[in-house]
Amino acid sequence: MYVENKNILPEPAGEGTVRKILAYAPNLMTVELEFKKGAVGAKHSHPHEQIGYVVSGSLVYHEEGQEDKVLTAGDTYYVPSMVVHGIEALEDTKLLDIFTPMREDFLIS
Repeated sequence: MYVENKNILPEPAGEGTVRKILAYAPNLMTVELEFKKGAVGAKHSHPHEQIGYVVSGSLVYHEEGQEDKVLTAGDTYYVPSMVVHGIEALEDTKLLDIFTPMREDFLIS
């Protein structure tokens, strides 16, 4: 499977946030997210493991039981299954999130 980013329409994913579902298979999924400055990725948890890569911009990463951390372009984070986490965009920010297994809930329109 290949996905040409230019052909994927962004979909709303919260106030000031859009996402694009990129390549995926049953056990793996890539998702591009764009947050406007000040946008909040509300604290939540899910059964999927997640790795996030900050493509551009900066954010505050929140994880239950950990100190908040400012992350900038090139930084990554790992979220274990069922851990409460969220972000707050300090400027316009683009993320690439990778999930295992895939987020079937993202495919439901």
